[in-house]
Amino acid sequence: MSRELIVSSSPHVKVSDGTSSIMLDVIIALAFPIGITVFQFGPRAAVIAAVSAASCVAFEYLYRRMMKKPGSISDLSAVVTGLLIAMCLPASVPYWMPVVGAFFAIVVVKQLFGGLGKNFMNPALAARAFLLSWPAAMTAWTASGVSLPLWDASASATPGADAVAAATPLASLKTGIIPNISLPDMFLGHIPGSMGEVSAVMLLLGGFYLWVRGVISLRIPLSYMGTVAALTFAFAPAGADRPMFMLYHLLSGGLILGAVFMATDYSTSPVTRRGQVLFGVGCGLLTVFIRFFGSLPEGVCFSILIMNACAWLLDKAGRPRRFGARAKRKGGIGL
Repeated sequence: MSRELIVSSSPHVKVSDGTSSIMLDVIIALAFPIGITVFQFGPRAAVIAAVSAASCVAFEYLYRRMMKKPGSISDLSAVVTGLLIAMCLPASVPYWMPVVGAFFAIVVVKQLFGGLGKNFMNPALAARAFLLSWPAAMTAWTASGVSLPLWDASASATPGADAVAAATPLASLKTGIIPNISLPDMFLGHIPGSMGEVSAVMLLLGGFYLWVRGVISLRIPLSYMGTVAALTFAFAPAGADRPMFMLYHLLSGGLILGAVFMATDYSTSPVTRRGQVLFGVGCGLLTVFIRFFGSLPEGVCFSILIMNACAWLLDKAGRPRRFGARAKRKGGIGL
């Protein structure tokens, strides 16, 4: 008894992963650093994350409804964008700031370019760059372990008795001085900073979860952090402990958040293997350049945004040779 063979068009691989399942994995991975942030700064951090995520979902729904486009909030990408925006903010920002950032990220950066997969820069990082228009609120760092008041807007705008201001480790590194914070505290998260930079261990746990789930590869994170490690070790200030200077740079600021959650964004990073490595190296070079020579101590945000604009070129440079195609000598003569 013969059976009829039915061959469908490609692709022939059947998988259960879709956009919503991938985004759900990212949300689960972000729960690690968000949890430690709530522990460090109190429930206000959770409210900031919730306001940011809800605003992104609302703006995406309203925009697509007004433009008479199919709904897209079920893919959970807006929720991920909102959580990533929150991770770029201090827990002390007023509640209107994540709303403004959500509008810029969803409407201006994402939807005006056609929606998910068509934006050329990371929406959350673009929102952070835009929110730097309010530098006082964006640099109001709270000391580790200080629980912020939930509704006191004055404490959120300018740290006072209930929100003790503190300098981030990058501010010390900017002057060539090793921060007066132990490496274990840096690793565990007992430092001031934005919601996404207080705990390296939780960010790495989230990244490990995404790697195990197959959501991200390690090419971009390793090439990014490896480049920063090599440069900060090689160009440490005279008299500084090179290994310590390198480790503090790796654990400070938004480097791990950017390398794991931002630079690996599917829409704004290269798809070729060689292109991904070049992308990570470029992010590392720019980050160290801005940290060493820029007016701000941090350079992760702008380095990734600049490399986002170069992703297409890196894919072209990293494109593998077609099977059977012959390499060409200089002058265009085939081998």
